[in-house]
Amino acid sequence: MQIGELARVTGTTPRALRYYEEQGLLRSSRTSAGYRVYDDAAVTTVGTIRSLLASGFTVDDVRSLLPLLDHPLPERFQARPACADALAVAARRLSMLEERIADLTVLRDRLAHRLDPTR
Repeated sequence: MQIGELARVTGTTPRALRYYEEQGLLRSSRTSAGYRVYDDAAVTTVGTIRSLLASGFTVDDVRSLLPLLDHPLPERFQARPACADALAVAARRLSMLEERIADLTVLRDRLAHRLDPTR
C-alpha cells in the first residue's frame, strides 16, 4: 500500500510516516517512480509505534523495543545484546508508567470524591 493509504488506515499523516521511516522505525520499498510502498505488516507496526509514543516512550526507546515486539518469540532472542538493551528500556519505562498510573489513580479518586453528590 502507498503512504496515503497507510496514513488513512492507521489514522496518522504521511508526514508522520515519513518521519518514522527517517528515524528507522518503519521500512518501505520504492516503486520505479519513487513512491513509497508498505507491506500489510506496516499497519501493525505503525499502531505499535503510535501506542508507544503516546505512552511516553521516546523515539530511541521505540527503536529499541520494536525488534522485540515485531518478531515471533524465537526470533527475538537471536540478537541477545539488543534484546538486553531493549528489555532494560522497557523495564525503566514500565516503572515510569506504573508511577504515572498510581498518580493518576489518586487524582481520579480525589476528583470523583469531590464530584460525588452524596457526600
